[in-house]
Amino acid sequence: MKYPKPSLLILYGSLSTLLFGFMCTLFVHFFISEVESYLFFIIPFLGAVFVFVIFNFFLKKFIQHRLAILYRSVQTKQENINLPYLDESLDEMIENAEEKVEQWRKFQTKEILKLKEQEAFRREFLGNLAHELKTPIFSIQGYILTLLEGGLEDDNINKKFLERASVSTDRIVGILDDLDSITKMEDEKFQLKMESFDIVGLVKETFESLELMAQEKNIVFSLEDPGEPTFVVADREKIGQVLTNLVRNSIAYGNKDGSTTITIFNIDDLTTIEVSDNGIGIEQSELSRLFERFYRVEKSRTRHKGGSGLGLAIVKHIIESHNQKISVKSTPGIGSQFHFSLEKN
Repeated sequence: MKYPKPSLLILYGSLSTLLFGFMCTLFVHFFISEVESYLFFIIPFLGAVFVFVIFNFFLKKFIQHRLAILYRSVQTKQENINLPYLDESLDEMIENAEEKVEQWRKFQTKEILKLKEQEAFRREFLGNLAHELKTPIFSIQGYILTLLEGGLEDDNINKKFLERASVSTDRIVGILDDLDSITKMEDEKFQLKMESFDIVGLVKETFESLELMAQEKNIVFSLEDPGEPTFVVADREKIGQVLTNLVRNSIAYGNKDGSTTITIFNIDDLTTIEVSDNGIGIEQSELSRLFERFYRVEKSRTRHKGGSGLGLAIVKHIIESHNQKISVKSTPGIGSQFHFSLEKN
């Protein structure tokens, strides 16, 4: 049920007072003392005007005071809501209050949804982190128990088990280092060292550093570039990390006897780098979450492939810190292509 505006309610009350005053004047005229004819209209009219003015003034003051208290109690730092003013009409105060209540309702609904999303992300993140750390920790535990139960005296297994435990320890350190890096990136606590460098030379260095890893699966590297040094302005170390993570990713999830290709081309003031492979590919439904921390897109992309599970998340943060975007295209069974751009020098 929709109620009339406050001003109309006061007006109805004033008209009722007018009618009541007229009836009282008639009663006095007929039963108590004769009243002049012009007073039949003056007295009720003045009473109605008096009631309208008094009620309008005091009711407005009361509502303004109560609304001001409510505004101060629910106002948030994210909002800059003006308190009601006395020069506003009573109807304007009520309408503004209704509008602000709707704003608060939408804001609180948005905040609740945001908190629920953060809580779901926190649970998933902690679960993924525990799973990532569980595998190397259990491996180390197994190796140590074997050594303690007599394997330490066996020259055939003690060194081998210690080396395997060292590899698992390195993986834990890698996960923690990557977590530390991505936390600093999210908190904007790291500084970019912007400089001019040859992106072609950096790609060649990346290929050289990962050549042994590629040889294990007989994956061939290829570079398609403009044929001359291409200088960009960026943080060389961070972009090297981006290229390393993308190429390492293409090797880990690439097919045996496959290929990884980096293409460099210039468009206006930007140099675009494309990292492509002919690996297992990614389903379209998974692409939107590809750059989340620890997110694994397929059953085949197991944790036995190594890595911290943070590589693509770090890549995204580094590229965005350069005020650029990274995109991905992929077809299952055919391969994936990652694109990002840097400013040309």
